[in-house]
Amino acid sequence: MDDSLANPFARSVDSPAWKTAVNHLAAFVTAVLFLSAGIWKITDPFGWTTMVEQLKVPYQFSLAATLALGISETLAGALVLVPRFRRWGAALATLLLIVFMIYVGIFYNELIGKDCSCFPWMKRTIGPGFFIGDAVMLVFSALAWLWARPSSGKRTAAVILGVVTVFSGVFYGVSAARVSGIKAPDTITVDGQPTSLQHGRIFIYFYDPQCSHCETAAREMGKMNFGPTRLISVPTQSPQYAASFLRDTNFKAGTSNDVELLRKTFPFGDPPYGVVIENGRMKGPVSRYDGPEPEATLKSLRAIE
Repeated sequence: MDDSLANPFARSVDSPAWKTAVNHLAAFVTAVLFLSAGIWKITDPFGWTTMVEQLKVPYQFSLAATLALGISETLAGALVLVPRFRRWGAALATLLLIVFMIYVGIFYNELIGKDCSCFPWMKRTIGPGFFIGDAVMLVFSALAWLWARPSSGKRTAAVILGVVTVFSGVFYGVSAARVSGIKAPDTITVDGQPTSLQHGRIFIYFYDPQCSHCETAAREMGKMNFGPTRLISVPTQSPQYAASFLRDTNFKAGTSNDVELLRKTFPFGDPPYGVVIENGRMKGPVSRYDGPEPEATLKSLRAIE
């Protein structure tokens, strides 16, 4: 067996011990960062699709971008762990970091303050600190590349890519099945009254009353014919502005403040977001609010006529 595969922390090159130690440490840090970021996207593609759209990726490409990022980050993290593939993995990690930093730099004024938490344990937003954090990660990935030996074994690396891609496809299927069958809470409080979620078709719209994107989406939905679909709006914060929000947007929905219960049942990132429920079960999420959306999704879920 190849020594580098049997022992990922074998000496990468004939170099001083301190260089080898720094190389292994940088590779380990890079692997942890990229594996956690990639696996998170792969295992929660629909949640990440919403976050990607909030970073100005067009909704038509948001799911594909999420899956491509998840696969690329996971592959980079896996390759950088093995000295035989380390340079390839570090180069991929470095490229991803540089491209993302350039992208954020181009749209900085529009993205400032947006959530860009790529790691499960770290909350980050776009701002000056974003570039500092990514620059530090760039140093680690560069050090992982610098004192690693030249990579070899394209066929084995391709097999690793195939495994990661299959892994991504399996979780996408599992996530799609899970999302479409979530059981809604039996009852919630709407306009001060207990309301059952177990009968008929219901559209629940989550919004921030001070979010212009949420307001624009509500105005557009206020023009739609929901027919027999019941409408429930849920402010994710500042509930004192809920009544004026609904009045100004002409979105004729009841208001529920059971945001914690509903958000626990139907997890999502930042609003706007919605779910269609039929006879107590979620039929599907309504996560896109640009271009032809959410009208196209609402029609496909039979929430509007």
